[in-house]
Amino acid sequence: MAIDLCNKSPDLVTERGPGSWAEAVPSEPALLDDLGTEQRDALNFAYRTTLSNVDPRFVAGDPAAWASDFGYALDRVAIRLDNRSNGELREQALRHPDPVMREQALYEYADRDHADAIELLEEAARTDTNRELRWDALWAIEKLGGATAVTTLQKFLTDDDPEIAEWAKLFISELQTGDPAFDGRPGLYTPGRTFDETIYLLIHCDLYVRLDESNTHWGKISLAPQGLARIYGQAHACPNVSTRERQLVIAKTISGLHKDGSPHCDNYLFRGFTDRTRRDRGNFFFESLVPRTFFKSGRADDPSQGVRQANIGFARYGTWHLEPKFQVREEAAIRYVRGRFQGWGHVNLSRIAGRPLEEVLTPGNGVLSTLHDPEVGPMTNAFILGTFKGKLNDWDGDGVIDLNSRNVYSTAEGEIDSDQDGIPDKAGQTCCDYTNLLP
Repeated sequence: MAIDLCNKSPDLVTERGPGSWAEAVPSEPALLDDLGTEQRDALNFAYRTTLSNVDPRFVAGDPAAWASDFGYALDRVAIRLDNRSNGELREQALRHPDPVMREQALYEYADRDHADAIELLEEAARTDTNRELRWDALWAIEKLGGATAVTTLQKFLTDDDPEIAEWAKLFISELQTGDPAFDGRPGLYTPGRTFDETIYLLIHCDLYVRLDESNTHWGKISLAPQGLARIYGQAHACPNVSTRERQLVIAKTISGLHKDGSPHCDNYLFRGFTDRTRRDRGNFFFESLVPRTFFKSGRADDPSQGVRQANIGFARYGTWHLEPKFQVREEAAIRYVRGRFQGWGHVNLSRIAGRPLEEVLTPGNGVLSTLHDPEVGPMTNAFILGTFKGKLNDWDGDGVIDLNSRNVYSTAEGEIDSDQDGIPDKAGQTCCDYTNLLP
């Protein structure tokens, strides 16, 4: 999240010289009188939407409306728990053998807001062999924003990988208009699967860790998408057309946690409200409350320090955009989703103190938590918030966008379904049972 705050103040924009918007905007602006009625309505709506993105300290009155963001307050005082030097970060961003660690170095460097951050991200996006790192690097460029970001992203519009090119197109459009744009590839819906769509999510978050009981010392870890997926699991948003406006499942899998090589499944059923006053999108606020085994060790499936059954809550809110060309059950499919999320966690400081980051970013080495339990509440020491984006992709390289081809191990109600037949392995079970894995 803090990367999104970089380069946003007027002082920084003036000092940095963000480049010419004339170079970033390819065509001459149209006159207002030349626009049709619908175009004018869309322009007025975009203008009202843009007002919500302006730094409200320069336009708002009551500070309660703009100065109450807990994450923003923590970011101003938290110390970095990643103590690598800038030189180490640049070196590891390009040469570390593990793509997750390369990406983590990129995001940490961008979060530090160095003048050459976009240059480093561009080099990684151009030269790295890991596909996900490349599009995650483009996302970090968008987060830094400005005309320089647009002109950099434009270099990837003709990339050999259609997904990289489309992500670049999407990010450019968001920076210039606030809305995403896509290419013209067709889509494929596979009948007979549990979910109408399985949308692969990119998630970037900051963990703010309370370091002592005085509430005066805070630490910060900025997790890049692949690093977050390694610890907490790769997430898919799984909507069905008939219920998507009031519920959906976020299905997560952690790789490398189970000794037998099977994925660790961790599903969350979210419910909430969606605003459908526009035909082409839905604005939503959803919450989840699920029963979980809380591991006091701070590591998933590690009961060595005891366990506790608790209800874990999480919130996500944002906007999904429809694609009329992709039809599912006579409705337009969701082509893209973006938003924010927040929740609570437990970080075992003794497990990470003094250890290299490679030993910290390991499968399951962090657990979600709650403040509303007499045992778990006092152990809750991390505030988690961030942003997510998810786009339908062509996963098999056949030139066709796949709507619901991803394997997710969940029923429509969030229960574990290891064979994906729509029937739960065990009624009511939404997370892998660690007792089945004990020796």
